[in-house]
Amino acid sequence: MCELLGMSANVPTDIVFSFTGLVERGGNTGPHRDGWGITFYEGKGCRTFKDPDPSCHSEIAKLVMSYPIKSCAVISHIRQANRGGIALENTHPFIREFWGRNITFAHNGQLSNYKELELNDFHPIGKTDSEIAFCWIMGKLREKYPERPKSWPAVFRYIARLCKQLNKLGVFNALISDGVYLLAFCSNNLHWITRRAPFGEANLIDKEMSVNFSEVTTDKDVVTVIATRPLTDNEQWTQLQANEWKLFKLGEVI
Repeated sequence: MCELLGMSANVPTDIVFSFTGLVERGGNTGPHRDGWGITFYEGKGCRTFKDPDPSCHSEIAKLVMSYPIKSCAVISHIRQANRGGIALENTHPFIREFWGRNITFAHNGQLSNYKELELNDFHPIGKTDSEIAFCWIMGKLREKYPERPKSWPAVFRYIARLCKQLNKLGVFNALISDGVYLLAFCSNNLHWITRRAPFGEANLIDKEMSVNFSEVTTDKDVVTVIATRPLTDNEQWTQLQANEWKLFKLGEVI
């Protein structure tokens, strides 16, 4: 299966350290060789980098690691193909517009009977079960909110309900964000950690690399990282339970 990485922070923060660990799992320390992608939010906009090549060999991934883009919301994904071939259009994250916001989605897992999902205004470009599921979610959102939502947390609570329905079709671990909120839904494997003062040192599992966060943060910084599997071996990560979800804003659980 694939692996997910997300970040929610109260100040623009780079994700180079965590992304470096994830990249190694894309064909080096892990089997996820079938493409990767990452989306950074900046204000109302977002920039996405994708590559159907293994992340551990990708020149584009090297660019992302050497150019520390700072963001308050990030979603990343490394792929092990099971539905749809190895192609750029099948790499995550996927993005659709909803009431003037870019909604970003990435999925880890495999679904059955997904072709029976009824699609309305949104349609897939690639051939993955993940993108079809995302289009189904977006169609349901359009049905429920024909006018601009007054409460975006309520929108994400509704998305969580839709995720629970999709989870009945198989394995559905997912990250979804509009750049302000970040929803993490767990089917069977998802972990998270919130770093805040006093900050300490962290060591990557997949590469000999450490960082002392106290040297690159302030006492007011709050940064939450979500990953399929813990990325560090000297920190306490929290595992989400099956069918559990968390909604984050500016690094905090809300």
